[in-house]
Amino acid sequence: MAEVMRADARRNYEQLLAVAREAFAEHGTEASLRDVARRAGVGIGTLYRHFPTREALLEALMSSGFDALRVRAEGLLAAPSPHDALLTWLRELAAGSTTYRGLPESVMAALREEGSELHASCHAMRAAGGRLLARAQESGAVRADLTAAELLALVAGIAWVSEQSAGQAGLIDRLLSVTATGFAADRPPVTTPA
Repeated sequence: MAEVMRADARRNYEQLLAVAREAFAEHGTEASLRDVARRAGVGIGTLYRHFPTREALLEALMSSGFDALRVRAEGLLAAPSPHDALLTWLRELAAGSTTYRGLPESVMAALREEGSELHASCHAMRAAGGRLLARAQESGAVRADLTAAELLALVAGIAWVSEQSAGQAGLIDRLLSVTATGFAADRPPVTTPA
């Protein structure tokens, strides 16, 4: 009987995450938690048992998203074209980054706190993306002077612009395409002013 409860609790947990992801994509991080519970087919008490605060739910969603992006990057390491694999992953990263409009400072603090689970998930995802970048650089498709931190900052900027320009279909793809032209291996190295 206890095993059935654990499986049921896990199903509720996964269902809550899936519905919350949709609700936050539609309404931002201030989406109604009562509505999330209702749409997931559970009571508000069940939601709060799994996620005692809105921040806990957001952290679980972000951690789950980071884990999925890490797994995706690891899978793309075997793709035939390192350049295409990197662009595929960057598109998915940018699209996922637009989901959580209005993150509370408490979640951002957890993301920066080195001992937090959320920080660890983000770090693992970024490291997997770094391996995709290194593979593309080793193949000669991407300039060698580009760092993973710089590339991720570019994608974060693209995601932010896309979020601010709601309704412009294809903007992420267009901006990533222009950016990819800039980080192509046949470009001269970037020098920073002193």
